[in-house]
Amino acid sequence: MDAPLEFDTSHIRLQDRPLIVCDVDDVVLHFFAPFLTFLDGEGHEFLPRSFRLTGNIISRANGTALEEKDVHRLIEAFFEAQEQWQTPLDLVVDTLGDFSKDADIVFLTAMPPQYWAQRRRLLDRLGLDYPLLASLQPKGPIVRSLHARRALPVVFVDDMAHNLHSVGEHVPDCLLINLKPDSIVHRMAPAAPAGIPEANEWSQAAPLLRAHIGG
Repeated sequence: MDAPLEFDTSHIRLQDRPLIVCDVDDVVLHFFAPFLTFLDGEGHEFLPRSFRLTGNIISRANGTALEEKDVHRLIEAFFEAQEQWQTPLDLVVDTLGDFSKDADIVFLTAMPPQYWAQRRRLLDRLGLDYPLLASLQPKGPIVRSLHARRALPVVFVDDMAHNLHSVGEHVPDCLLINLKPDSIVHRMAPAAPAGIPEANEWSQAAPLLRAHIGG
C-alpha cells in the first residue's frame, strides 16, 4: 500500500477537460546549457564522464572534483538566480498556448520549493502562467492526486526516466512523453522505459499530445 501523499495539490482546480503535466527544467526552460555557463563563471567545469553532476564538476583552480555539498550549493545558487539564466525551449510558449485552449496545463518541477517564487516570476514573464508545483517528492503520486482517476486523457512530459517510470506506475492510463534536449548529459542519462515515445523538441512532441487529447 502506498504511503499517504504529503504534498498538497488541493489548490489546483482543474476543468472538465484533458490534463497535461509538464516538467520544467530542460522541458520548458533550458537548464543544463545555462548551468554550464553558470559553472564557468564560478570557476568550475563539468566533465562529461557520467550522468551524475557530483564527481564530474571540477574546480578549474586545482582540478579536483567538488564534494556533494558544494555541488548542491551551486545548484541552489543557480535556482536562486534562475531568472537571469534560464530561457524557454523553442516553440514551447506557442505550443502550450495552443494546447491550453483544449486542456489544463500544470507544471511539476523537481526543484527545491524555496525557489518557487523565482520560477513563478520567470514563467509569468514568458507568458507561461500555468499552475506551478515544486517538489522533490516522486512525481507519480502527485500526478495521480492531480488527475484523481478522472475519465479524461492525461499526459506527462519529462526528460528523466525515473520520473516517467514513477508516473507510469501510479497513472497507468497516462501518455508518457520523454522530451529531452540533445545535450551531452542527456545522452548519458538512463533510458526511458520501453515503449515511451521520445522527442528532442516541442515540434516533435506536439503531434503526440494532440493525438492523445484530441481537439
